[in-house]
Amino acid sequence: MSASKNKLMIITGEVSGDLIGASLIRELKSLKPDLKITGIGGDRMRSEGMDLIYHTDKMAFLGFVEVVKHIPFIRKVQKKLIDVIKKEEINCVVLIDYPGFNLSIAKKLKPLGVKIIYYVSPQLWAWAKGRVKKVRKLVDKMLVVFPFEVEFYRKESVNVEYVGHPLVERISQHKFLSRDEFFSKFNLEKEKEILLVMPGSRKQEVKEIFPEVIKAADKLAFQFNLQVVVARSKNIDEKYLQQDNNSGKFITIEDHNYELMNYSHFGIIKSGTSTLEAGYFALPMMVVYKTNPLTYMIGKQLVKLDRIGMVNILLDEMVVPELIQNEANSVNIFGRASKILSDEKSYEIMKHKLGSVKEKLGSEGASNRAARSIWEILNESEKI
Repeated sequence: MSASKNKLMIITGEVSGDLIGASLIRELKSLKPDLKITGIGGDRMRSEGMDLIYHTDKMAFLGFVEVVKHIPFIRKVQKKLIDVIKKEEINCVVLIDYPGFNLSIAKKLKPLGVKIIYYVSPQLWAWAKGRVKKVRKLVDKMLVVFPFEVEFYRKESVNVEYVGHPLVERISQHKFLSRDEFFSKFNLEKEKEILLVMPGSRKQEVKEIFPEVIKAADKLAFQFNLQVVVARSKNIDEKYLQQDNNSGKFITIEDHNYELMNYSHFGIIKSGTSTLEAGYFALPMMVVYKTNPLTYMIGKQLVKLDRIGMVNILLDEMVVPELIQNEANSVNIFGRASKILSDEKSYEIMKHKLGSVKEKLGSEGASNRAARSIWEILNESEKI
């Protein structure tokens, strides 16, 4: 059926996946301008020409407990995706990160004879081995973004290809405002360094993390003569950040994360892709993470790593401090950050170690390499 060659489904469920998906779609469309792409994505993927069945905004569940509450909705979404695949005769699906949902839908897609490509691997090297067996059965090709993942998957007999990390090209293609332009645009005080707060892109994350972080940030700003800037994700309402704020003033800035990371002095950053991006800019930081206590308890039983910050995992060393769960309180955040900020040697050592993140993330062109690999599989599936 020749139509299927021109159709592809992509599924992701969060802001970082939307960014990765948008670059991938751009490259796929340059290979095949009439390729019809549908699935779950965000505004950026839509602006590249994807037809959204569901928006990522609807998919932002976090952790085991929250997922359980949303099971009826998840089933409805999965049924809809399967209906579209059958109706549109789609025979190739790309899953981007978002493992809870994507590994579950992969299990339902496999019996349909659909080719499954996983781009940006779930962190299976941190999980119990059972999930790797699942991937071996379900995934036709794993496109990975970290070099160390290749060896892990090869050992497990999974078809794997290293494409590099898409954030490298995203940063290099970014049109930076100069420091002066940036400070002027947002009325920042030019004589003060920035203390950057990145509380995440999901409401649940912000609700858990932000009140404690902002309390600590206010004290740090006072002690070290800094100005607090909060990087706000566009799906987090400004009022949401202000409502719990009994502490000092802070400025919120949307859509300028790379300038913020480049021009800040220190970051308090929620665990996730942002820690890698900040590492790329060699920004000294600390990683914070807090979730529903039951979710954390279950996760702790399953995860085999002694660190959760991607920047520490990539460098294979605890370069930046991590404060997790109950430890992520204002007293601890203030204490650990003030230790680094008051010790110039510690600060410079951290900055120097973070300097190697850039080279470990590989060269530009990840999206193009991923697109070419997907295109080959799409063409193969057409011949079957």
